[in-house]
Amino acid sequence: MGMQNPFQNTMTQLDKVAQIKDFGDDFIARLRQPDRDIRISIPIKMDNGSVKIFEGYRVEYNNALGPYKGGIRYHPDTEINEVKALAFWMTLKCAVAGIPMGGGKGGITVDPKKLSSGELEQLSRGWVKMLSDVLGPHKDVPAPDVNTTPEIMAWMTDEFEKITGDRTKATFTGKPIEKGGSEGRGEATGLGGFYVFDTLRAQIGLPNKCKVVVQGFGNVGGNAARVFVENGHIVIAISDSKNAIVNENGLDLEKVEAHKKNTGGLKDFPGAINITNTELLELPCDLLVPAAFENVITDANADKIKARAILELANGPITPEADEILFKKGINVIPDILANSGGVTVSYFEWDQNLKQQHWSEEEVFDKLRPMLEDASKKIFEKARESKTHLRMGAFIFALERIKAKML
Repeated sequence: MGMQNPFQNTMTQLDKVAQIKDFGDDFIARLRQPDRDIRISIPIKMDNGSVKIFEGYRVEYNNALGPYKGGIRYHPDTEINEVKALAFWMTLKCAVAGIPMGGGKGGITVDPKKLSSGELEQLSRGWVKMLSDVLGPHKDVPAPDVNTTPEIMAWMTDEFEKITGDRTKATFTGKPIEKGGSEGRGEATGLGGFYVFDTLRAQIGLPNKCKVVVQGFGNVGGNAARVFVENGHIVIAISDSKNAIVNENGLDLEKVEAHKKNTGGLKDFPGAINITNTELLELPCDLLVPAAFENVITDANADKIKARAILELANGPITPEADEILFKKGINVIPDILANSGGVTVSYFEWDQNLKQQHWSEEEVFDKLRPMLEDASKKIFEKARESKTHLRMGAFIFALERIKAKML
């Protein structure tokens, strides 16, 4: 997470949209604060016999459209302002995707790499114990986020069932397939991002075959990069948290993955040039895909961005100040609340399958996902054009109209 307060950034975005369209002061005032903001202490008996207290969070932002929905992240930098910002964005993301859910987010301030599997399980179950009264399939439905896995969701589901007796398995999504998870969930965010890009590509003036730069080689960035290549585009650069590599003629992603597995990183990949993450963001390309953390494009580097368009697969990778600079430069930004909404849409599908006691094939999941994201993309493009603004503000207007209609 960058030094900027991400929640202040969300409020700056809200101020901007209120200047473009009059939603009424009362409605905007309601959206300035979450419905509920919970901080918890989770005591864990460590393997060495000592007891350590971890700080956890759940922010339930707005449930006008349905139960709160949003991931849980485990990260040493996780703090309440970050969680509030992510919960606010989730509220808008669910509205954009057109699913009957509200926005929430959770987290624990922890470096999970420093915990044993047993400590991690205790911590995950402890988070549920402290919050079980506010969670539930029709109240609040968490999911994985940074450093949380299907296994962690399975522990949480089991703990919730023990405490409440609820056997629907619908309170947590992102579970392993054999424990009620949905087919296609792992690929959903990256693939959904491609569907959105593919719908808008011609309208934002990009060629049939794009040169693509991807920041992040985790689940989202890695899946997105593969989908772009499978669909005839060229990924010329990619990065992980430590290193970045570039080859103007395109990277062989299977070989890159094998190299990362064998060496522990991307550095010195044969045929590619080593660059920094900072240099990666500034490469000339058709499409830049930030798929890592918040605040990577700020007013300090926005002027140096040479991409023709940006697809935000990370949450909040561009600060409001940078947004204005990019808009003036004519760089189209496909905003996070649209671009990465494939993940929450398939999470909703998982919840729906659990409640109906169904299991859909991957093909069925993607057949349902694509038209929903195509429809949202077209409507947001039109909304931005009508309002003579950029796509982010178009997405905000579209989302806020849906939320306001339900709150009246």
